[in-house]
Amino acid sequence: MKFAYIILTLACAACASAQSFPPVTSEALQALIDLDELRGGAQQLQDFAYAYPDRNRVFGSSAHNDTVNFLAEVLRSTGFYNVEVQPFVELYSGGDSALTINGVPTNNTLFTYTPSGTATAPLVAVSNLGCATSDYPPQATGAIVLISRGNCTFAQKVTNAAAARALAAIVYNNIEGTIAGTLGGLGEYVPTVGTDLATGKSLLASLQNGTNLIATLEVNSVLENRTTFNVIAETKSGNHDSVLALGAHTDSVEAGPGINDDGSGTIGLLNVAIALSNFTVTNAVRFCFWSAEEFGLLGSTYYVTTLNETAPQELAKIRAYLNFDMIASPHYAYMIYDGDGSAFNLTGPAGSAEIESMFEDYYTAAGKTFNATAFDGRSDYGPFLDVGIAAGGIFTGAEEIKTDEGQDIWGGEEEIAYDVNYHQAGDNIFNLALDAFLLNTKLIAHSVATYATTFDSLPLPASLSRRHAREMKMRRDSYAGADIHGHFHHHCGTEDAEL
Repeated sequence: MKFAYIILTLACAACASAQSFPPVTSEALQALIDLDELRGGAQQLQDFAYAYPDRNRVFGSSAHNDTVNFLAEVLRSTGFYNVEVQPFVELYSGGDSALTINGVPTNNTLFTYTPSGTATAPLVAVSNLGCATSDYPPQATGAIVLISRGNCTFAQKVTNAAAARALAAIVYNNIEGTIAGTLGGLGEYVPTVGTDLATGKSLLASLQNGTNLIATLEVNSVLENRTTFNVIAETKSGNHDSVLALGAHTDSVEAGPGINDDGSGTIGLLNVAIALSNFTVTNAVRFCFWSAEEFGLLGSTYYVTTLNETAPQELAKIRAYLNFDMIASPHYAYMIYDGDGSAFNLTGPAGSAEIESMFEDYYTAAGKTFNATAFDGRSDYGPFLDVGIAAGGIFTGAEEIKTDEGQDIWGGEEEIAYDVNYHQAGDNIFNLALDAFLLNTKLIAHSVATYATTFDSLPLPASLSRRHAREMKMRRDSYAGADIHGHFHHHCGTEDAEL
């Protein structure tokens, strides 16, 4: 398969022997990062999506398979990496839904893993946040219940709705923006959709004023097993007992091509991987391109779980994992995962604080202001935290609203989302912040050059016991109150938000 996207820096790896390559340095690696190549890569991903009627790159789709083949072919053509295309099977959930209130069509989004069903019934508001069975009044039986997002998982809310013998559930957002939730897998659920904050508040106000609302909800859910693929590329050279792993996810949601989420991270990593093929490394570098992140971190979880079960000694060789998920949001902020726990009181495994500091030092040297984002395990770094591997990463924002303070710091518009196209059709090449895309890819290059040379700045591995890692996972789950899915981890400062 031939691709329109050509990476100019590839030539050096094909024409020179490994012995002639210089040792990698941050300055030299960053110098090979080119904005035109980043745009070209993003365009290639969009072309894959737009070549098919669904115009997305959902895992298991033809467009996602094209993405996987593209990554594997480009990485193999360098001659610098051992490339594995790792298959796995996961349950896909899709379909469509329709909602009317008193006969008026109403904005809604389908929850993944919801069962199918059709119901017409009174709309009944749930008390509090629906996280306890006592929140569901007797009137919930035989009704369609209205529930606010927040404080516990969607799955818990909908399980409670089913226990109350409700016919269906509508979950409304607790912040501005579209809600796109998951129930995390099959369960004892009722048909479920989400709606936005304004719609939810309007419906709640009508009910509180004594207005009788009749809802009709139709959910047509598609559930099927799909084979999909991770792409793992490790340098042939370097110490394979001392590995730097980096990751980005390659799949999109149903609604759009996913060019910021997470085409930006995917192409940023790919360009750094190509540039690295012009150098020698001391420590091996492993580039990981995960599938099915949007359905619950499925690719990274499969990889870590499989390695932990079959070759735990290999997992122990990973000294650090770095995650890059959404690095070019149109109304971006520069945010770093809070590895030391100073902002969100969720401390990562030993070494995570030092990784956070490395990112901070880079932004400081570049004259950029940065902020912390919660290290709560809701992107592909989560499975690495759970086995006690030092981790970190950067993020430029999703559906959260940029505050006046954020506008003063990073520019752009205030009182709108960092990425107004998050999980929507507009997440395309025309809505990338190219300055953030370039700087953050250079930051990826800096981090690779740093840790490909030495891990001296990090503590020795195995500093956390497995028990401590499990305890940390329980704390993160309790803090987030959420199903682990996609980017609903991107709630900088929104403690009660979940996906």
